Amino acid sequence: MSLFWLVGLFLFLLGTVIGSFLNVVVYRSIHGQDWVRGRSRCEHCQKQLAWYENIPVFSYLLLRGKCSRCGTPIDFGHPLIELLTGALFLWWYLAGYFVFTLSSSPMQYVQPLFWLLAGVLAVVIFISDWRHMIIPFWAVAGLTTATLLYRVALIISGEMRGQDFWLSMVWSLALAAFFWLLWWLTKKKGFGFGDVQLAIPLGLMLGGWQRIVVAVFLAFLLGAAVGIGLLVAKRKKFGQAIAFGPFLLIGTALSLLWGYEIWAGYARIIMGTAL
Repeated sequence: MSLFWLVGLFLFLLGTVIGSFLNVVVYRSIHGQDWVRGRSRCEHCQKQLAWYENIPVFSYLLLRGKCSRCGTPIDFGHPLIELLTGALFLWWYLAGYFVFTLSSSPMQYVQPLFWLLAGVLAVVIFISDWRHMIIPFWAVAGLTTATLLYRVALIISGEMRGQDFWLSMVWSLALAAFFWLLWWLTKKKGFGFGDVQLAIPLGLMLGGWQRIVVAVFLAFLLGAAVGIGLLVAKRKKFGQAIAFGPFLLIGTALSLLWGYEIWAGYARIIMGTAL
């Protein structure tokens, strides 16, 4: 195996370890526990886990998805998040540098590091909202601060115009206002205030209004599809809320990659219909 792929494998495994750690951080933070000290325990019987029960992904397969003491099924979200974080690190290594490439130094190093940090914080928000219906303010604040600093660095390096930065600020605040209106109209039941806060850094990342529109459309589309699937599977009842933050994150990721292309295709369809 070449050194290139060995490094990729190492980063994937490192990502699964980081994902396991993020699971612990989210769970203990939500339950008011210290996530710095203390061994991991079963969430049901509180049995302290042995070292071989703490290996990311592998332990889940070894235990066949059940606690070795009480036999309670282990939430599949644990290995899934570990795999997703590993995939994030691998993507960053294989494609991230080429997707978000800048020609000038030192931004060619700052840019990939920013997107890796943004990805890790997005995983934290995804886990917390999907499993606990809570978006941690510290994660949103960290993502907002990192994005603002990154945008300022782009301006200083000459890779971004000041005008574009201020426009992205306006559009991100408009996106936050849109979700605040939905939060208010649904009497705080259809959307959480965390969605309003999350809209600010995501809007700053997306920048252009076309990407923002595409991201929001995809988020609502995916949310509706998953919601209908949960109703059909009887995992949710009609009128019962589901987390919207994960769909916002997925919509943003898709729009960052193909937002302008999707918008251009939509515009061509509309213009063709009008003619």
